[in-house]
Amino acid sequence: MSDELQNLRNDIDRLDEEILARLAERARSAQRIGVIKQGNLYRPEREAQVLRRLAAVNPGPLPGQAVQRIFREIMSACLALEHPTKVAYLGPAGTFSESAARKHFGGAAALMPTAAIDDVFRAVEAGNADYGVVPVENSTEGAVGGALDLLLANPLKICGEVNLRIHQHLLSKAEGIGAAKRLYSHAQSLAQCHEWLNRNLAHLSRVPVASNAEAARMASEDPESCAIAGEAAAELYGLNVLAANIEDDPNNTTRFVVIGDHDAGPSGQDKTSLVCSALNRPGAMHALLEPLARHGVDMTKLQSRPARGGLWEYVFYVDIDGHREDAHVAAALQELNERAAFVKVLGSYPVAAI
Repeated sequence: MSDELQNLRNDIDRLDEEILARLAERARSAQRIGVIKQGNLYRPEREAQVLRRLAAVNPGPLPGQAVQRIFREIMSACLALEHPTKVAYLGPAGTFSESAARKHFGGAAALMPTAAIDDVFRAVEAGNADYGVVPVENSTEGAVGGALDLLLANPLKICGEVNLRIHQHLLSKAEGIGAAKRLYSHAQSLAQCHEWLNRNLAHLSRVPVASNAEAARMASEDPESCAIAGEAAAELYGLNVLAANIEDDPNNTTRFVVIGDHDAGPSGQDKTSLVCSALNRPGAMHALLEPLARHGVDMTKLQSRPARGGLWEYVFYVDIDGHREDAHVAAALQELNERAAFVKVLGSYPVAAI
C-alpha cells in the first residue's frame, strides 16, 4: 500500500470521527429543543428550510439532492430520539406509498401499513398515527379521486407533499417470462405500462389486484406468474427483475400529500391547497378565479370532481403558490370566501424540497 493511499485513509478516519462528534452535538441540541417545545416536534416548514439552505450552500462534489437525503436521515434520527414519528400509509409493505413515506420522513420513522386510503385518514384522526401519506395524483393517470374526496370530507390538514418518480418493473420468481401465464398488478400500474405490455406481453392474462406490493406477494407464491411493482417490492419478496422501467412515460411521477392535525407555517416557498364550489349563476367560475389573478396569486392546478350532494354538481380542487398567511394570498382567499358557495382550505405546506 502506498504512503499516499494510507494517508488518505487516515484522513477519512479522522474526518469520520469529527463528523460523528458533530452529529452527537447536533442530536443533543435537537433533544434540548424537544424539552423546550414540549409539543409537536415535527415542523415541516423548518425541515424544508434546512434542506433548501444546505442545498444552496453545498460546496460539492456531492450533488445537492444527495446532501438533502443525508440530512433528511439525520433529522429523522434526531427526531426519533424523542418520539419516533408514526406514519400511516397505504400498504402492504413494498408499495410506492411506503417509498414516499420513507422519502419524506426518513428511515427512523415508524411506518404503519393500512389496507385502504380511508384507513390512513382514520389512523391519523384517531391518534393511532401522527401523520399519513396518501397519493393524490399521477402525471400519467391523473387524480386519485378517492383521496381527493377524503380530503374534502375529513378535518385533517395537508402539511407536506412528496413527489416520487415511479419506476415500474416486471418481476417474477422465474428467470424468464416464457412460462408465465398470469400478470398481477394494480390497475393504475397496468394503465401506466399499457403500451409496453401490448408490445411485449399481449398474450398474458392481466389480473388487477389491490396494490403493487400485493401483486409482488402473489407472484412470489405463484411460479407461473409475474407482477408489475417497484424495486422495494422486488427486494421484499425475493423476485427477479425481468424487465426494468417498463412505464410508458419515463417521467412518470406520483404526487403524495402528508396529512395531520395541523398544516405548516410559512417556509418561504409554499403551496396552498383548497376546494371550493361556484354559485349556480352565469360567470360564477370567473368570479372564483378573478381574485387570484388580481392579487397576483399563481394557480398551479384546477381539478373538478363531482360533488356528493347532487347530480351534475361539481367541486373544484385548486393549488396555488404561496402560504395562506402571505398577505396577497390571504387577501385573495378572503375575496374567494365572499364569492364562492363553499370554500375549504385543505392546508398550506412547503413545496417538496427533495
